[in-house]
Amino acid sequence: MFENLYQSVIRASASRRAPLMLSFLSFIESFILPFPPPDVMLAPMSLAKPARALYFATLTLAASLIGGVVGYLIGAYGYELAQPYIQQWGYQNVFDTATEWFSVWGFWAVLVAGFSPVPYKIFTISAGVLHLAFLPFMLASLVGRGARFFLVAILLAKYGPSIEKKLLKYIEHIGWAVVALLCLAILVYYFK
Repeated sequence: MFENLYQSVIRASASRRAPLMLSFLSFIESFILPFPPPDVMLAPMSLAKPARALYFATLTLAASLIGGVVGYLIGAYGYELAQPYIQQWGYQNVFDTATEWFSVWGFWAVLVAGFSPVPYKIFTISAGVLHLAFLPFMLASLVGRGARFFLVAILLAKYGPSIEKKLLKYIEHIGWAVVALLCLAILVYYFK
């Protein structure tokens, strides 16, 4: 089951429209909840076409930065509209933490957020709410997001084929383990 799903993702990643879909996902993920990070498309695309991995990383970064500007503007001028969605999707605690980090670390909080799995959209919106200086915000986003996307693309382009062989060997076990962990996380969340 999971091998078929994996092969479908790889085929979709090799399609003509994949770069456009990657750009769109990278853009909206930077300011709209609850979209997944663009790595979910960047990784298989880099694996499917290793020679174009750096191009894909560049597209991802450019679209993510433009989306980061939109997130910043939402925070600066439209937080009242975004706040109910932040709360509804369960990101209020993360948003509060991000705001606290900004008050302590500013530029460095954005840099870390760009590289980490913490939702970047929370940092773009909170940077706007706190009116973090725009150029340092963009520089931190460029460095943090760029490091993350280029690292993913380069590693998968270089080591992807050898990783893919091992992944295909254990994909059913990995897939069911992920499903079990998700079910456990849902149970813990609802019964805490």
